[in-house]
Amino acid sequence: MKWRLRLMMLLEYAIWGAWYVTVGTWLGKTLHFSGQEIGAIAGTTAIGAMISPLFVGLLADRLFDTRCVLAVLHLAGAALLVVAAQQQAFAILYTVLLVYSLCYMPTLALTTSLAMRHIDDPREEFGAIRVFGTIGWIVVGLIVGTWGVEATASPLHLAAGLSVVMALYCITLPATPPLARHQRFEWRHALPLESLHLLRGRSMAVFALASFLICIPLQFYYAFTNLFLNEIGVVNAAGKMTGGQMSELLCMLLIPWFFRRLGVKYMLAVGMLAWVLRYAMFAFGNADQLMWMLWLGIILHGICFDFFFVVGQIYIDREAPPALRAATQGLITFLTYGLGMFVGSWLSGVVVDTHAQAGAQGVAMHDWHGIWLIAGGCAAFVLVLFVALFKERRAVATDAAVATT
Repeated sequence: MKWRLRLMMLLEYAIWGAWYVTVGTWLGKTLHFSGQEIGAIAGTTAIGAMISPLFVGLLADRLFDTRCVLAVLHLAGAALLVVAAQQQAFAILYTVLLVYSLCYMPTLALTTSLAMRHIDDPREEFGAIRVFGTIGWIVVGLIVGTWGVEATASPLHLAAGLSVVMALYCITLPATPPLARHQRFEWRHALPLESLHLLRGRSMAVFALASFLICIPLQFYYAFTNLFLNEIGVVNAAGKMTGGQMSELLCMLLIPWFFRRLGVKYMLAVGMLAWVLRYAMFAFGNADQLMWMLWLGIILHGICFDFFFVVGQIYIDREAPPALRAATQGLITFLTYGLGMFVGSWLSGVVVDTHAQAGAQGVAMHDWHGIWLIAGGCAAFVLVLFVALFKERRAVATDAAVATT
């Protein structure tokens, strides 16, 4: 069963990684879209992340078998990706990918919930299953980079093919019927509003604010790094960017060691500091003698992601009452992958456009030095704000740690 769930995770995240990393390069270099248009399309997944809890709460928890919901959503997603690959006008392409994101983003939570239902101890076993999602992202990134199709629509076709495979595979998974079929549906079950009162506490409020703000400069990385690397002449940019996911795997193993020595506050701070350093490396590196700086900026992704998002999940699990943990995790997901990255998509597009210059054959060139300095400055502001205002309640954290051992 565990290996079947691992394959499910590998396919799930390979679909996302196949197109999302390189779509900005296709839009910018081939379709000649503006920075704001590229940012808006990258932000379609953020809109999906904000709305997806409605799908999860209504469809899988109360109406249909989870595997059937997954199969239908992935089949619809495959068709939408094929349609998107044929488009050249921004309005139509944006609409198609927005509808696609509304189909795909709920499947992230659905695969997690399905896996949790079919393992004995999620706390001990889920990590070894979820890590295959990262492996899937790495493998598909290496494939796209090796093929040299980053500036084409081929990654969308690859993602569509993987979506069909995933849909068929989901049908073979064990039955996962809805657990709340006979309970009355209320909107409070789908929206994480019941955890809002936790934000009255200073530490949780600061953490929530920092989580939202740090995702604004994060979207600079997701939306424009591949375009940046291709524009400055880096060979096999998509393949090299998988180094970030490789470092993510290593940093995941190091979290317990650092957690005992640094605690919540300083691990979160180190994660945000890594964002600042990453953008500094991008601002001053190049594809020649200073390629090592670009490599370092990519590899820092492991610290950026794990030391903030994973440690943040641990912090919520310790601070929130047991009855509100899932709702609070949902609220933070809404603030980060939803609202924060949506704002980041818009802001990053504006910044990229203001640093654009006319290039040969109508292809815009960009002052990436200035762009990455702005992104790094935003991350530095959030870091200073967090360190100054966040107060870790060590006694509570220690008690929670003892209780869970």
